[in-house]
Amino acid sequence: MHIVVMGAGVIGTTTAYYLNQAGHEVTVIDRQPNVALETSFANAGQISPGYASPWAAPGVPLKAFKWIFQQHAPLAIKLTGDMYQYQWMIRMLAECNINRYQINKERMVRISEYSRDCLDQLRLDTGIHFDERQLGTLQLFRYQHQLDIAGKDTEVLKEEGVPFELLDKAGVIRVEPALALATVDFVGGLRLPNDQTGDCQKFTTELADLIQEKGVKFLFNTHIERLEFTHDAISAVVLKDGSKVQGDAYVMALGSYSHDMLKLLNIDAPVYPLKGYSITTKIIDASKAPVSTILDESYKIALTRFDDRIRVGGMAEINGFDHTLNIHREDTLLMVLEQLFPHASDISDAHFWTGLRPATPDGTPIVGQTFYKNLYTNTGHGTLGWTMSCGSAQLLTDIISNKTPKIEYDDLNVFRYV
Repeated sequence: MHIVVMGAGVIGTTTAYYLNQAGHEVTVIDRQPNVALETSFANAGQISPGYASPWAAPGVPLKAFKWIFQQHAPLAIKLTGDMYQYQWMIRMLAECNINRYQINKERMVRISEYSRDCLDQLRLDTGIHFDERQLGTLQLFRYQHQLDIAGKDTEVLKEEGVPFELLDKAGVIRVEPALALATVDFVGGLRLPNDQTGDCQKFTTELADLIQEKGVKFLFNTHIERLEFTHDAISAVVLKDGSKVQGDAYVMALGSYSHDMLKLLNIDAPVYPLKGYSITTKIIDASKAPVSTILDESYKIALTRFDDRIRVGGMAEINGFDHTLNIHREDTLLMVLEQLFPHASDISDAHFWTGLRPATPDGTPIVGQTFYKNLYTNTGHGTLGWTMSCGSAQLLTDIISNKTPKIEYDDLNVFRYV
């Protein structure tokens, strides 16, 4: 089949890779001049299946109210006057109970664990490199109540067979020695030894180069206007210049922009842009830098070691399609970096970035077929697009190719919102 993939971020590009591997002809369309230049460009860098959790959790509404008055809050809401923003937040609030949280977390861990296995195989098959490390990740707790909650939240990890370690302060320093120099105190951490790290943009670029050599066609600087459709099928992608791209099947992987495009087809795919930030700094003293990824639970910020750089990313703003750089967010990222790894990198030359993560109210991506027999979705991965990318792409390729997927998938498609 000839399959048209809309979007060339890490989700669209990995989808193209697996479809090509399955023997399909693939065309990828993106408005940017190359792959991974938006949300996938400078994310936090961690591949963390065990930490896959929805933002919609018990207690979050009260926390969100308190965060309004905090200078370095992990979540901020700015009302835009857009009715869809209100509707999305109401749907998210409906997921903030223990029953829905456990269901959603299980879905996210399931596809994330599978995705890491798929990435391992892809790396073996292709030999590509992207500053990758397989040294685990560590969730750092500054306060005892955070450690207590983590102990209760490991049931899903046990059920999914995910190895983990609950560590005291000495145990944390054993796996991340540079934290002995931290200027703030902490009580322990949750370590997932099977988690990984890597530069998502570098990975996506390397993978795109490889599949172009194998015949995948990329249409860059190409703007999509809409999808042309009949009563039960998509017939073409209509571009803004009036031309059309036709295929046998179509994959929606436009991230935060998927919702508006699918709305024109009367498909309810509640994907909303969750704005995040990162800084990237050059390491000047490797002995003071992290070994892998540390997730600061207090500020919801990840600090990831690449070969010669530290990427610090996190936070979330519900603020529509706003791409402005909020200098106060940079202050927060620099504060956490300097508290945990003082003098490890050159903060005077930090690269500050922002991107829009495509989030669903329940935190779970929307992967699978739609009401149209030849239209599929691979979108809504929120803050875990890098973590879930390979698994989502392999899963969707199996569905399109009429093969039996290796994981349960009926609860991942758009029909769960009907």
